[in-house]
Amino acid sequence: MKKIIFAVLALTAACAAKAQAQSKLKISGYLETYYGYDLNKPADHNRPGFVYSHNRHNEVNLNLGFIKASYEDDQVRANLAIMSGTYTNANLAAEPGVLKNIFEANAGIKLTKSSNLWLDAGIFSSHIGFESAISKDCWVVTRNISSENTPYYEAGAKLSYTTEDGKFAATLLYLNGWQRIARQANNSAAAGGLQLTWKPMEHVTINYSNYVGAEGADSIATTRFYNNLYSIIKMSETFGLTLGVDYGIQQREKGSTTQKHVFSPVAIARYKLDPKWAVAGRVEYYRDKDGMLITTNVENGFETYGYSLNVDYSPVDHAVFRLEGKVYDSEGQIFSRQLQQVNHSASLTASLAVSF
Repeated sequence: MKKIIFAVLALTAACAAKAQAQSKLKISGYLETYYGYDLNKPADHNRPGFVYSHNRHNEVNLNLGFIKASYEDDQVRANLAIMSGTYTNANLAAEPGVLKNIFEANAGIKLTKSSNLWLDAGIFSSHIGFESAISKDCWVVTRNISSENTPYYEAGAKLSYTTEDGKFAATLLYLNGWQRIARQANNSAAAGGLQLTWKPMEHVTINYSNYVGAEGADSIATTRFYNNLYSIIKMSETFGLTLGVDYGIQQREKGSTTQKHVFSPVAIARYKLDPKWAVAGRVEYYRDKDGMLITTNVENGFETYGYSLNVDYSPVDHAVFRLEGKVYDSEGQIFSRQLQQVNHSASLTASLAVSF
């Protein structure tokens, strides 16, 4: 890992010397530390298996830290970011070798001078959902369940187009799989997706994203089709609302006409009290009764309601201290408390994030 970091820094310095005069190279970074406390007190300090970000209990740790170099001119662009943290351990455990530490690595070329049409290839942030791995950019510290259990990242190629006025964007993707950099063993099927973003007015964004691909080895692979729709509405300078819904289906077994289903609506409201303070609340519902994405020993599968309350304090523009309380409530005993199965899960998460 040290060799990779030194190599990235050396490359960054070399590129900076050439591009500094034109200001085409940008160096940025992000670091978020956190403390999480799960009231179900997991003995191994790991929060429930469907949680991948801020997933450690009763310890101060690094959720995500990365340093990034970006280059862009009229015809080409590239991004390279190296990361570390508990987010990395949880989300990229299946990736081989040094790929575990790649947050972003992609290059693109503009295909025509007269229109904003780009072809990019490499490793990207996911095109699905409105909550990313960078907690500072999200309205609540932790992710909702649907964001946790859809890809945080993806690898492949994408063709993207944006209108001159910036109100509409379309992206067509060819992917290595569902949150995969390296293909799974004996899985030769291609995967893909589509993203459409429309901004009918300055303070409204509407986004639809989907994914289709074969999951599992070729001999038993089943087709997954996942859909995400959301809208971000900034009703004023101080108040905003995000509404989203996810719906996914997948064959129960290869060649089957019956399907598994996932359904999850989410609503988040955020209010800025003043330039330094903000509060946000989130309500979510998640249903995966067939174990398509989240498996459980409960007969009726995974189904829960979630409630979060978040407070932000930003003493300066590039730093934010955050505190969130979250409760999951389910009719089924889908959560673990030591040696018992229970209906509830509650947690407190505090984080300090700095960007530059």
